[in-house]
Amino acid sequence: MAALPEPEAAGPGTATVFPRFPPLLDQHCHGVLRTGPDRATFEGWLTEAHIPQRPAASPGRERATTSFSYFDTQLGFAVRRWCAPVLGLEPHCAPHTYLERRAALGTAEVTGRLLRAAGISTYLVDTGVPGPLLTPGELAETAGAEAHEIVRLERLAERAADAARDASSFLAEVSDAVGESARTARGFKSVAAYRCGLDFDPVPPGAAEIHAAADRWLETRAPGGRLTDPVLVRHLLWSAVRTGLPLQLHTGFGDPDLRLDRCDPLLLTEFIRAVSPYGTPLVLLHCYPYHRGAGYLAAVFPHVYADFGLTLGHTGARARAVLAELLELTPFGKLLFSTDAYGIPELYLVGAQLFRQAMTELTGAWVERGEWSHKDARRVTGLVAGGTARRLYGL
Repeated sequence: MAALPEPEAAGPGTATVFPRFPPLLDQHCHGVLRTGPDRATFEGWLTEAHIPQRPAASPGRERATTSFSYFDTQLGFAVRRWCAPVLGLEPHCAPHTYLERRAALGTAEVTGRLLRAAGISTYLVDTGVPGPLLTPGELAETAGAEAHEIVRLERLAERAADAARDASSFLAEVSDAVGESARTARGFKSVAAYRCGLDFDPVPPGAAEIHAAADRWLETRAPGGRLTDPVLVRHLLWSAVRTGLPLQLHTGFGDPDLRLDRCDPLLLTEFIRAVSPYGTPLVLLHCYPYHRGAGYLAAVFPHVYADFGLTLGHTGARARAVLAELLELTPFGKLLFSTDAYGIPELYLVGAQLFRQAMTELTGAWVERGEWSHKDARRVTGLVAGGTARRLYGL
C-alpha cells in the first residue's frame, strides 16, 4: 500500500515548503509482535500503564470491564485517525470496528501495510526487549527499508550473568560483549533511569568497587533477574562511553517501573560533563515532560543530542506544541526523529505521521510570517528527519 499523503497545509505558504517530505530515519525503536495482539489486549499497547489482561467483548460491543478506555487518549485517537484509512476504514471509526478489521486482515497483512505506510527508510532497533518480536532484519524486509542494531547494556550484562561462574568470568564476559557489540552495532542504549535513576554517581567506578558489586549481585540474583546495582550500571555506561559509539539514555516518562522524578535529564548534568573529554555522543531519549531541559543540555554541551520518540505519539493532537518547545533551545542539527515504537506497527505510523504534520505546520507558519526561509525550513527538517542521525551513527 502507498504511503499516506503529505500532511495538510497549515497556511498559504506551507505546501511550497515541503513538495516532498525528507526520508525518515527512526533512530530509536523496537521490534513488532509476530502474532497478535488479540482484541482483548490491544489497548495495553496504547499506554505505558501495566494493565491486566481482560476478556474480549462480544463482537460489535464495547467492553465494559473498566470505566475508561485507552482508546480515549491522544494516542488512541491518533491510531483511529491515521491507521484506520490504511486498513480500509474511515478515519475515527469506532474502536471495535478498527479491532475487528485488524483481526480480519491478520497480523502479517496489518504489519506490512502500516510499516510501509509509515514511510520510514531506516530503523535503529533496540534489541534488548524480550518477546516474540520481529528481528531487525525481518522488520526491514517487511517495511521495505533497512535496519541496524542498538545494543541495550543492561540486557547484555544480564545475559553474561546467566552464564557466569563467578564475578571474574562475569566481568570478562561483559567486557568481551561490549567490545564485540562495538564492532557490529551502531550504538548502545541504557535504561539506567529504570534501574537506579539518573541521579547516580557520575564518575567511573574503580576496579575493586566493580568486582565487589559483581560478587554481591551474582550472589543475590535470582535466575533471570534484572540488573539494578548502581555500581554495575555505571560500569556499563562507562564501558560504552569508552567505545566512542553513540549512547542512548532513557529519560522522562515510561511505564510504572520507573520513578519519574528520578528520570529528569538535568540529573545527568555531571555525568555529561564527565563524558565530555571522550567526545562520545549522548542521545537523550523521549525527554517528556522534561523536554525543555533536554533542549538546554543539547544547547550547551556539544556531545548531547535530544530525541522525541514516544513523546509525539502520546501527545497526539498536541504534538505540534511539544515539538515547538523542543525547537526553542535545541540546536536544529541536534534534534533527532524516532518513534520508540514497540509491539504494534500502529506506533510506527502514528509517530511518523505526527512528526511530519507537526514539522510541516510549524515551519510553514514560520515561513509564512517571514521568520524562516523556505530553504532553511527544508534543510532543518531534513536534519531532524534523518540527516543528523545518518552522520551520528555512521550510516
